[in-house]
Amino acid sequence: MGFSAGAALRFGWETFKRRPWFFIGSTLIIMLVSGLIDAFARGIDAAISGSADEPSLLGSVISLVGGTLINMGATAFYLAAHDNPDAVDLSALWNPRPFLKFLGASILLILAIVAGLILLIVPGIIFALMFMFTTFIVIDRDAGPIEAMKESRRITHGHKWKLLGLTLLLVLINLLGLAVLVVGLLVSIPVSSLAFAHAYRLLGGKAEPRPVDAALAA
Repeated sequence: MGFSAGAALRFGWETFKRRPWFFIGSTLIIMLVSGLIDAFARGIDAAISGSADEPSLLGSVISLVGGTLINMGATAFYLAAHDNPDAVDLSALWNPRPFLKFLGASILLILAIVAGLILLIVPGIIFALMFMFTTFIVIDRDAGPIEAMKESRRITHGHKWKLLGLTLLLVLINLLGLAVLVVGLLVSIPVSSLAFAHAYRLLGGKAEPRPVDAALAA
């Protein structure tokens, strides 16, 4: 099956429709836990520095660790949901391994994109597309940061324009979800995340994607 932004998005939507309330609930859990961690970190900042708007070392560490664990869990969850949407459960959201590899990959990814943006923006966009599957590869294959970045560069080679189209489409969908009284994000986030996971699988992920229906398998 060839990769296209439309096919990835359609897969995300069709998969979401199989268990809509489950995906809405899992997204709500991710958002709530993220909000609680942020509130806790800000509380620590306020207690130490006297203001929630003045970051403290402890608050920053809590925010970094908590945010990384949430991103790891969400990545593992949507990969599992893509591969077996009928069997995945909420336990997939807890995936603390490999923490240091994921954190290292995330930091290197940010540094690469920032460096590219400094170089007149366009290189930053290219780097973002080139390394967009880095954290997925860390979770999916237990790869190290450099190895994951190299593999992401390999599987995205020759697909930059399609991936840019997919990225813009997913951003638009989530902006529309945000516009619908924020509640729309409970639908747009899982749909776009499943679409992103499908793009990864099609371009080089190891597991064979399970088609949502016969039409998608064609």
